[in-house]
Amino acid sequence: MANLKDLFLDELADMYDAENRISKALPKMAKAATTPELKEALLKHQKETLGQIENLKKVFAAFDEKPKGKECKATVGLLEEGDEIVEENKGEPTLNAGIISACQKVEHYEIASYSCLIEWANLLENEEAASALEQILEEEKNASETLTELAADANDEANAEAEEDGDEEPKASKNGPRQNSPQTPSKRVK
Repeated sequence: MANLKDLFLDELADMYDAENRISKALPKMAKAATTPELKEALLKHQKETLGQIENLKKVFAAFDEKPKGKECKATVGLLEEGDEIVEENKGEPTLNAGIISACQKVEHYEIASYSCLIEWANLLENEEAASALEQILEEEKNASETLTELAADANDEANAEAEEDGDEEPKASKNGPRQNSPQTPSKRVK
């Protein structure tokens, strides 16, 4: 990259591609989910994602650029992994926990990317771009928090089924209820 503006625009193109891919993937994840709450959360975020694409167009315009995408290999990989998780857990009590895990990975990637873009927009003294990106970042953080809240029930459902089957021993957290992580590993007991 020749300068920070070039790096910014390259990453912006990456996220423009990512959001377009995510907007198509979320309805498939919602269709696979088995609880109304998870379906609703995914579809709500899909609508937000369409708005984020419009905000990214405004960011391009704030730099006198036309919107363009550059294949976001990270998002491609994360979405492929999400598809695998859905396929491997269809009909299983682990399905919703797996969907949440896959979606959380995408959200965290987006949060990291938008945090960098905001910092760079500020360094490039483009308040309009920084403001639009901050709005997107806030929506991504809220989506992540919603998924974390839904994870507690999904994880309990997956773990309860395992307990009924006698496959796993319940895993109690030393720190109380799971709030910081959507996935709490459990150990098999033989």
